[in-house]
Amino acid sequence: MTDATVPRPGFAWLSRKMAFGCVAVACFFIAWQAVFLFIPFNSLFITKPSLMFAALWRLTVSGQLFYDLGASALPFVCGLIAAVIIGVPLGILMGWRVRVGMTLDPLMTALYASPLVALAPLVVIFLGVGIAGKAFIVFLLTVFDFVFNAYAGVRSVDPLLLNVVRSFGGGEKDLYVKVIFPSVIPYIVAGARIGVGRALVGVLVGEFFAASEGVGYGIVRFGNFFALDSMFAYILVVTVLAVLLTQGIRWAERAAFPWRIGQ
Repeated sequence: MTDATVPRPGFAWLSRKMAFGCVAVACFFIAWQAVFLFIPFNSLFITKPSLMFAALWRLTVSGQLFYDLGASALPFVCGLIAAVIIGVPLGILMGWRVRVGMTLDPLMTALYASPLVALAPLVVIFLGVGIAGKAFIVFLLTVFDFVFNAYAGVRSVDPLLLNVVRSFGGGEKDLYVKVIFPSVIPYIVAGARIGVGRALVGVLVGEFFAASEGVGYGIVRFGNFFALDSMFAYILVVTVLAVLLTQGIRWAERAAFPWRIGQ
């Protein structure tokens, strides 16, 4: 009797999934454009895809789009890296040391549940409108995803594996390197999928309040001038970036942990 194997999705399956997704998006924009043929919307409040894509082309050719993307990318990356560097070790420590976890878990839960976005004006006052302020907002919105996912990863470690390492004379360092950290990596990747979206929100929020460049500033600027075609173009770019980053993390997860594909 042979063991049943779980079929792995191949390139054809992924291509078919992507094709269905593209068709759904295309149908959405076609329906959006078709609505304007029957309902005369006010251009001051809504735009249509044809004007939005034309504005996107103008912003791309002029280089303004790439300039604003570059201005937003640096605080996005800095804040996300800081969240990983601080959040992952803290989550591992909370999961491995019971007393530390019991002490910090209520505080972390309360902070995670609080509306941290409301602190953005205060952050801007103390750190300014530059990279530091926006990066800190990104850090605030994403660090708890890594803390709690790393914490859950440590708590899910099989005690049998720990006992095996100890029985072979392994010390504390061996437990971390050979058991705990490898077990936590899939949870960190899962936290990254959530954190990417929250990091984008953090960058936009920081640029909404006070900034002179960046994608969020562009959305506010075009909105104030009722240039809705350009405003929606920037919103579309942010949406596409969020999808690409999230999907890229999923592809990396499939490549690194193929046994988790069915989960």
